[in-house]
Amino acid sequence: MSTETKSSYSPGLAGIVAGETSICWVDPNAGLMYRGYDIHDMAQQANFEEVAYLLLKGELPNAQELMDFGRQIAADRELPEPVLNMLRLLPKRMHPMDVLRTGVSMLAAFDPELNDQSHTANLRKAIRLIARVATLITDGWRIAHGQDPLADRNDLTHAGNFLYKLTGEVPDTWKVRMLDTIFILYADHEFNASTFAARVTASTMADMYAAVTSACGTLKGPLHGGANEESMKMLDEIKTPDRAEDWMMNALAKKAKIMGFGHRVYKKGDSRVPIMREIARDYGQRIGKENWVPICEKLEQTMEREKGLCANVDLYAAPVFTMFGFPSELNTPIFAASRVAGWCAHVVEQHDNNRLIRPRSLYVGPPERPFPRANER
Repeated sequence: MSTETKSSYSPGLAGIVAGETSICWVDPNAGLMYRGYDIHDMAQQANFEEVAYLLLKGELPNAQELMDFGRQIAADRELPEPVLNMLRLLPKRMHPMDVLRTGVSMLAAFDPELNDQSHTANLRKAIRLIARVATLITDGWRIAHGQDPLADRNDLTHAGNFLYKLTGEVPDTWKVRMLDTIFILYADHEFNASTFAARVTASTMADMYAAVTSACGTLKGPLHGGANEESMKMLDEIKTPDRAEDWMMNALAKKAKIMGFGHRVYKKGDSRVPIMREIARDYGQRIGKENWVPICEKLEQTMEREKGLCANVDLYAAPVFTMFGFPSELNTPIFAASRVAGWCAHVVEQHDNNRLIRPRSLYVGPPERPFPRANER
């Protein structure tokens, strides 16, 4: 008979500190920092390449380091030909997140440093993954829709090249800046589900590609990365600001799951929401689609009044992605194009000071009992 004392239990690991990190801090009081820098300052002043460098290497780059880092990402964008052939063989109806997960796993076979878990090798692999996750998304989408992948434009930033390879048009500067800011907002978020999944995989000393494949699988879920895709379905159903409050009240009365609200950590609002809201407002004014923000604001007001819940970044990301012209199926992969920088930074950190992540469970099955003899079964 077991004499083990049962430990306390927190469903979903809510409030449990599962490890240390110097990469990112999510402040429950509506704050977010990467390596000590406030997200609002970075969103206004930095570009994605700077933030990716910061996450991976711990400090901001100087001008030469940033130039070299950007050139390295650009040099590593092209996919191996067998990976492109694989994308052509996949079913056209396959969800882009499944395409991405499959592509990341296959890329592992073509990385000569796959099983070198040293700090410097991990950093090089991280740069290749940041570069190629974006390409998997753009090339995979074009191939699935009967179009040929486009050659990279190394004169464009990471965000600019992504938009170009997806649409075939060199994007306006303001669009590039908006996507750059979105990539910064999504780049990391502490021990969220996909990042924690990556760290669990990495803690076994599995390679970075295995860890990022785990993260991609986790991100697909509608309670994590898929939330922004679901949020747009809600906004499409509401259509106009004057319908928003009634829609919300009906949904609450039915106890329906409402995407774009609440967060496991934030208690006083998502620190990324004000930035994403202003991007949505700016974009809407530029293209004459000004109804989305008032719908979201009315939903915010109603939810806070009725349930005390604040909006999270997915509520405003959904209309922003729609105004960009991104199909809703690409919302979560675009999230991944940014978050891969954070995933890789966490894998590097995990490998640098590793301890196998192996929590316990709380057993709630039958008590110990005798196993019946053969003639009793």
